[in-house]
Amino acid sequence: MATSLSAAASLGSWGTSISGGEDHTMLQSKAPPPPHFRVARPVKLRPVMRNVNEGKGIFAPIVVVARNIIGKKKFNQLRGKAIALHSQVITEFCKSIGADSKQRQGLIRIAKKNGERLGFLA
Repeated sequence: MATSLSAAASLGSWGTSISGGEDHTMLQSKAPPPPHFRVARPVKLRPVMRNVNEGKGIFAPIVVVARNIIGKKKFNQLRGKAIALHSQVITEFCKSIGADSKQRQGLIRIAKKNGERLGFLA
């Protein structure tokens, strides 16, 4: 015994009004679907990484010319090696005079400030 039920019959009177009555067409004409807006995230500008010491100090022009000739990557490698060697010299000096680690750190900080002022870190 197979019986089939239509969608309108199973929903009752409400189903008949939605399935094709005039109420459905009036609802469609009154309320258009809401528009879909895509809100973009605010664009964050990346800070420009520039050397604050560029152009300052006696040796800055020489350092800038050397960096342009050698190339930035190779220049930064050489600079890192020179800074490491200078820190080792300061450490050995502190060992020979019996200075503690705070004094050694202070001397390294002074060396960095002097390098900035003279233009070695341009």
